[in-house]
Amino acid sequence: MTTTIMESGEFAGWTTWADEPFEHQTAGPFYFRVDEKGPVAAFRVARKHMNAGGVAHGGCLMTFADFSLFALGHEAMEGSYGVTVAFTAEFISGALEGERLEARGDVLRKGGSLSFVRGLVTAEDGRIVMNFSGTIKKKRNQT
Repeated sequence: MTTTIMESGEFAGWTTWADEPFEHQTAGPFYFRVDEKGPVAAFRVARKHMNAGGVAHGGCLMTFADFSLFALGHEAMEGSYGVTVAFTAEFISGALEGERLEARGDVLRKGGSLSFVRGLVTAEDGRIVMNFSGTIKKKRNQT
């Protein structure tokens, strides 16, 4: 997967996978970087992410969490392509339009072809929006 570093805007200096049409163009855009605390993924909740109840749609949050699995486990992938083979999530609090959400977490275990990742999605005020965990299978090619 090719990474793109943003050159301007709120996420200048952050990385994205611009060649992922669903995550970058349709559901996102989502971004990631490594800072002093470790890997972090983020995005700003926009109108297109909302449900009729006035909070970010659960499908959007799950898509962001799936993106975050790879952002958090990026180094464990060692440059290989991967797919999600298992994913769980619990919704804890709603996210509002305009809020910036971040995901941080840990690679619990890295094996030869499987990596196990867990994380939390939080709002700017520190409120936990959801927790998630998943398993990534490293593939040698994209077929």
